[in-house]
Amino acid sequence: MRTSSVRRTALAASAAALALLVTACGGSGDDQDKADEGKGKAAPSTSAAAPAKTLTAAELEKAALAQSDVKGGKVATKLPATDDIAADQVKSEDAACQPLAHAQAGVAQGEPAATVKRSFTGDPVKPSADTKPEDALLAALDTEKVLINLASYEGDGAEQAVQGVVAAAEKCAGGFKATLVGEPMDVAKVATGDAPEGGDEGAAVTLTVAADEGVKAPAKIVLVRKGSTVVTFSAVNLASMATGKDFEVPADVVAAQVGKLG
Repeated sequence: MRTSSVRRTALAASAAALALLVTACGGSGDDQDKADEGKGKAAPSTSAAAPAKTLTAAELEKAALAQSDVKGGKVATKLPATDDIAADQVKSEDAACQPLAHAQAGVAQGEPAATVKRSFTGDPVKPSADTKPEDALLAALDTEKVLINLASYEGDGAEQAVQGVVAAAEKCAGGFKATLVGEPMDVAKVATGDAPEGGDEGAAVTLTVAADEGVKAPAKIVLVRKGSTVVTFSAVNLASMATGKDFEVPADVVAAQVGKLG
């Protein structure tokens, strides 16, 4: 890929990611297909215990990820307006796919009793002095950005939130189109992965989204429910937007956040 091509693609992807997190995400055809092979559907394992306490906004704040909970990267406790997207700013052409569009934009499902948001940005690997300019640019962008939304629910709202995303992933496997804060998002396909551990139930979904210059890059969603609280992790890798290569949602960040819910 030419330097100018990499620069245009990467900078366009960065601007979209930092403004909307997900406008220019998706999965590389071959790489993403291989990554999805052998992965089963996210299968919730609900608990038969008594209804859990619905956490207040203050309690969610205490349970939300803090800088001291991670060894590297940066945790933001106050999100800029470009990352703090409201539910009515996200529109899917197919209503059945709306839960996926909301999750990828860092918006809570349904009508939560309280919500708290965080973001995490990983540390990029510093390239060596003799690295080619186009490779240095990609290296500077090779880091994950994750929007984290903690939402508490009354009654069975938390279970419904997770099940709604799982159902949407099945119905919208062939892709969908959405608009986030006025910007189009074209999802070519939706694939489910192994549900995360550590909660009462969870789901993992990868969206293959059309990015700049014909690139398809992965955008990832992870949900974990503990009691009446659902944590949604919406992740992109800025370099992946330019190359289409796969990436992993930072497992340590997921584990740290889920662990704080008890």
